[in-house]
Amino acid sequence: MPLLLRTLLFGIVTLLVVFLIIDDIAEVERKTANTGHARKTNSPELIPKPHRKAAAKVDPTALPRLGKDLNHHNRNNNTAKVYPDNWTFNRTLSKIIRKNVLKFLDPERDISILKGTFKLGDIIHYVFDRHSTTNISENLYRLLPTVSPMKNQHHRTCAIVGNSGILLNSSCGPEIDSHDFVIRCNLAPVQEYSQDVGLRTNLVTMNPSVVQRAFQDLVSEEWRERFLQRLQSLSGSVLWIPAFMAKGGEERVEWALRLILRHTVDVRTAFPSLRLLHAVRGFWLTNNVHIKRPTTGLLMYTMATRFCDEIHLYGFWPFHLDPQGKAVKYHYYDALKYEYTSRSSPHTMPLEFRTLNTLHRQGALRLHTGVCGAEKAPRKQLQ
Repeated sequence: MPLLLRTLLFGIVTLLVVFLIIDDIAEVERKTANTGHARKTNSPELIPKPHRKAAAKVDPTALPRLGKDLNHHNRNNNTAKVYPDNWTFNRTLSKIIRKNVLKFLDPERDISILKGTFKLGDIIHYVFDRHSTTNISENLYRLLPTVSPMKNQHHRTCAIVGNSGILLNSSCGPEIDSHDFVIRCNLAPVQEYSQDVGLRTNLVTMNPSVVQRAFQDLVSEEWRERFLQRLQSLSGSVLWIPAFMAKGGEERVEWALRLILRHTVDVRTAFPSLRLLHAVRGFWLTNNVHIKRPTTGLLMYTMATRFCDEIHLYGFWPFHLDPQGKAVKYHYYDALKYEYTSRSSPHTMPLEFRTLNTLHRQGALRLHTGVCGAEKAPRKQLQ
C-alpha cells in the first residue's frame, strides 16, 4: 500500500479515536454535573421520597444517615429553611425511631431515680462534674418516687412546648391544650401567655438555674411566693428536676423540695437517672447527629417517643429571625439574649432544629413554627 494512503488511513483512525474519547469525557461530565445538581437540590431525608402514603414501608437503615446529611448540607448555614406544610403522620417511621431509642435507654425507667435505688445519705457523682459529689438529702429522699411517674402511660398525641419567642402571636394555646399529654420546659410561665402557649401541663422540667434566673434565687418573700404559686399551678403534674447533672444547683433544688413538702404541693417529682443524658446523646451520635449536650427540648422529644404515638413540637426555633425576617425573642416571656452558635455553649441548637425539621418532613413528628390553624399556607423560605 502506498505510503500516502497508509498515512491517510492512520490519520482517519486517529481522528475517530480522539472523537470517541472526547465523547466519553463529555458523557462523564454530564453525569457528574447531574449528580452534583441532585445533591445540591435534594433535601436530606430519613427515608426515600414516598410515592405512596407516608405509612408505606420504610428502610430501617436510612435513619443513621440523618446527621451526616445535615452536617454536609448545613455546616455553614445559620438560618433555617421552612417548607410548605402538607404534613402526614408517618407511623412506621415513628415506630422505627421508638425501637432505636429503646436500644439506648428506656424512658419509663430512666425518667427518674426510684426510692429503692438509693438510700438516704448516699453519695452521688454529678453527671457532668464526675469529680464533684453530693448526697441524697432527706428532702430529696422523701420525694423520690417509688415507681416511675410514667409507668404504663401511653398517649395518642403529645405536645412538647419549647420556650422560643416564635410562640408569641401564634394563637397555638387551644391547639396545645387539645393534646392528650403536654410537656413544658423549665417552668415557663403560661397564665399571661395562654392564648399562644396554652395552660395545660402534664410534665414540666425545672433546671436548678431556673430558680436563680426566673425567681431571683428566692431572695425575698415576694419571690418565694411567686415560686410557690407556680409550683401549685402544676396540680397533678410531673415535676422533672435534673438534680444531679452539674454542680452548683444543689441549694436551689433543696429550696424547691422544701417548699413542696412544707406546703404539700400536689406534684409528682422525678429526678432523671444518672445515665439518661449520656444515653440520649449516644442515640443521636450513633445516628450521626453530633450534638455536644442535648437540650431539654431534644431530651423530652427523645423520651416522648416511648410514651406518645404522634408528637407535636411548639416553640422550637433557635434563630434570631422568623421566616418572614422579623426578630424573634430567645424566650417568649423574658428579654434574655443568647448566641445560638456560640462555641462556649454546651448545646448545638441549630443542628438539633434541622434534625427535628428533617424528621418533620418525613412525618415522624410535627414541628409547628407558624400561626396555628394557618400551617397549610405556603411559607417563605429562608436561605
